[in-house]
Amino acid sequence: MTNHYYSENPETAHDLHQWSFELAGKNFQFVTDSGVFSRDTVDYGSRALIEHFETEGLPAGTLLDVGCGYGPIGMALAHQTEHSVEMIDVNNRAVMLAQENAKRNNIEADIHQSNIYENVHQKEYAAIVSNPPIRAGKKVVHQILSEAEPLLKIGGTLTIVIQKKQGAPSAKSKMEEVFGNAEIVAKDKGYYIIRSTKE
Repeated sequence: MTNHYYSENPETAHDLHQWSFELAGKNFQFVTDSGVFSRDTVDYGSRALIEHFETEGLPAGTLLDVGCGYGPIGMALAHQTEHSVEMIDVNNRAVMLAQENAKRNNIEADIHQSNIYENVHQKEYAAIVSNPPIRAGKKVVHQILSEAEPLLKIGGTLTIVIQKKQGAPSAKSKMEEVFGNAEIVAKDKGYYIIRSTKE
C-alpha cells in the first residue's frame, strides 16, 4: 500500500526526472520522481481539466487543487487566472516536488500536505478542482466530492476530471446529490469534466 501515489510516504526508491511541458500558454519545467502520479508527462485528464476550467462568475478568493501531485493543475491555474491558489496532496513526496516545481516556474502558491481537506488553510474557497485519485477507491473519491460543498463560497464551483469507464457517471450522481446540480462541461477522449456550483 505504501508505494501507491496516494500513500502519505511512498517507499519506492527515488528516481528523479526533469522535463518541460506547455500548459496554459506557458512552458513549465517539471521535476518528478517515482511514487507520484503520471511522472513522465502531464496526464491527459489534467490537461483537459486545465483547458476547460472556467473562472467566469466565480467569487473572489482562493482556488484549491485537491490531490495536486507534482503540481501541473494548480500551477497552470495560478498562471492563467487572477486567483490565489492552494495545492494539497496526501503524498509528502508529491508535495515537495510541487513546492520545488512552483519555485522553478516562479509560481506563487500555498502548497502543503493534507489528507483530503484535513489541513486546508482557508475556511472558504472560490473553487475546488481535482483530478481525483481513482486508484484510492470510490470512498476516497466520493469524500472529495461530498466534503467540497461546505468549503465553497456561494457561487463557487467544484470541477473534476474523471474517465467515463472509471466512474464518471457515479461521480456525477454524487455531485448532483451533494450540490443539487452537476454539469458535464466537456467530454474529451473518454474523460468527463464535471462541474457543480454551490447555490
